[in-house]
Amino acid sequence: MFDTNTEGLYEILWDAIPYPLFVISISNLIYKANSSAETYCLSSKKQIQLKPVHNYFGKNSVILNSIEQARDTLISVKTYNVEVFWLNKSSSMHDVIATPINNAGENILLLFHPHGMSKKMNRSLSHRSAARSVTGIASMLAHEIRNPLAGISGAAQLLETSIKGNDKELLEIVKSESNRIGSLVDRFQSFGDIRPIKQEPVNIHNILGQGKRAASAGFAKKIHIIEKYDPSLPFARGDPELLLQVVQNLLKNAAEAVPKNSGQIIIETAFIQGIKLNIGNFIKENLPLKFSIIDNGEGVPDQIKDEIFDPFVSSKSAGSGLGLSLVSKIISDHGGVVEYSRVDNRSVFSVLMPVWINYSKRGG
Repeated sequence: MFDTNTEGLYEILWDAIPYPLFVISISNLIYKANSSAETYCLSSKKQIQLKPVHNYFGKNSVILNSIEQARDTLISVKTYNVEVFWLNKSSSMHDVIATPINNAGENILLLFHPHGMSKKMNRSLSHRSAARSVTGIASMLAHEIRNPLAGISGAAQLLETSIKGNDKELLEIVKSESNRIGSLVDRFQSFGDIRPIKQEPVNIHNILGQGKRAASAGFAKKIHIIEKYDPSLPFARGDPELLLQVVQNLLKNAAEAVPKNSGQIIIETAFIQGIKLNIGNFIKENLPLKFSIIDNGEGVPDQIKDEIFDPFVSSKSAGSGLGLSLVSKIISDHGGVVEYSRVDNRSVFSVLMPVWINYSKRGG
């Protein structure tokens, strides 16, 4: 039987949470810890209680910075990809969420979630590594395929004036397939581009609008596209041409997934404060800018959903498996993260990105 009084039920729920959970006081002492915290800290709740936070996480830990920021701003601060060193245990990667418990911000609820976004970021880095391995293939393809392909295309153009009837239809197939192979080689070569991306302010709504107009005039002509934009969205930091390529790839992916007669795509933006990605000992990347492409298709099959951003992985029989992998590489090069989820029977591809900061105007 469950204890039905409020305090007893609270204790049951508190200890049922499978992740380390702490309440931090205004003086940065651990006021309370749950059972999972005991396991990770190798100490009992009584031993943990009223100990300074830095006893367990170090005086220079980004965790202390997250606690202070949550206390100062009175908003939930999420720091991704944090390497946590537990007492007498090897380090492990966690997403850390610091949330003010009350409006005064005196006490902070500290939650450690293993893997999470850090796992996604590691996958993004592996996608970038895989992209480099594709570079050699791309160079070989460019050399071995482009020259004969140009010859085939040129011959097809010369034959076009002299061929008639059914042969003309065959010639169109040759031209179409030549163009398709050329496009595929172009996409291979995109993986080989290791130049630093441009760093400039980008209006994401303009990029999304441009992508929508192109989609509505072409591959998504019969699909209902809805825009849900956050008007407070600041400029993103990045390369507008590359980000347009991301949007077009995500829209094309959505258009190919939706039902033929009732297809719907939602383009959504949001500004989410407190999202950070830890990318080094002293470097934290803010990722408050979010845009999502949502569709009412059947979604990615369970057996490949964790590898959907890997090169050559596709749920489509005729797919090359390069589109989403290229999206992941471009966003990773921007210092952001792309993720896939399934919400309310809809597929959601979300991109988290840093905002533009004009450092030349800061600090005089």
